[in-house]
Amino acid sequence: MSLSLSLAGALAIAGLGGLVRGATGFGGAMVMTPVLSVLLSPITAVIGALLLETFAAAPMLRDAVRKAHWPTILPICAVACLTAPLGAYLLSTLDPLLARRAIAATVLVFSLLLLTGIRYRGKQRLGTSMALGATSGVLVGATSVGAPPVILYLLASSDPPDVTRANLTLFVTIISLAALGALLWRGMLDGPNGMMALLLSPLYLGGVWLGSKLYGKLDAALMRRWTLIFLIVVSSVVLAL
Repeated sequence: MSLSLSLAGALAIAGLGGLVRGATGFGGAMVMTPVLSVLLSPITAVIGALLLETFAAAPMLRDAVRKAHWPTILPICAVACLTAPLGAYLLSTLDPLLARRAIAATVLVFSLLLLTGIRYRGKQRLGTSMALGATSGVLVGATSVGAPPVILYLLASSDPPDVTRANLTLFVTIISLAALGALLWRGMLDGPNGMMALLLSPLYLGGVWLGSKLYGKLDAALMRRWTLIFLIVVSSVVLAL
């Protein structure tokens, strides 16, 4: 595929990822990373998704800090920050084809779980939160997709929706920064990868803005369902390549 076609595809998927992120509150990285790993490279895809998710979460951070339930989210974030470097190490050492398939498989599994409506049914204990944080940290560092298990866990709480959203915003921001720091330490967050994220950011942030305007005007449950079906199809195709 030519460079111009790859870039056009990357810009299009960034816009779509932003639209999904703004309309549903999740899924930006899940939409972008599998496709970008094919069009560009797994490392560029992960770095781009992490940077773009951080950019998107930044305006909501102040409100999230105020509303978040810190006893719930702090243990998850703390342990995830410790294990994100392991994910970055895996990303840097895996064969690109294997890394691409790992990204697609991660998206496929979590899309199926979210589509089936499975929820965590147990109590939110410290040990469970720490285990979840450890798993999510590795996944974010290696694939940029670590939020879905946290979503399933947080939805099991009795917190109001705005608190759950604040908890998730904090998690995405903190763990994305931790993973980016680990990738920088591994020497992967270089000029070309950073510039690609900056190039994609206008369409991604524009998509987030448009999606947020559509929020409440569309059937949210239906949009989530079709988004997850789209992710299942795309990740399955990437796995087959």
